[in-house]
Amino acid sequence: MAFLTDTFSAHGTFGDKIAALWAEIKEANAKCVVYNTTVRELNALSGRELADLGIHRSMIRRLALDAAYKN
Repeated sequence: MAFLTDTFSAHGTFGDKIAALWAEIKEANAKCVVYNTTVRELNALSGRELADLGIHRSMIRRLALDAAYKN
């Protein structure tokens, strides 16, 4: 004899979903701020200062992406 049991689990209330969405938005905003700040600060450096750091001006956006979005 076979039995079928259905179990339903709640994936959270509407309020929980809104809170999770808000947390994701805040995290994305924080990453965007890190990216923009990194780009702005590196662009403010002179070519000589960037060379001393071993950074070419074409590397700035990639470095900013790594700083903001890599864990």
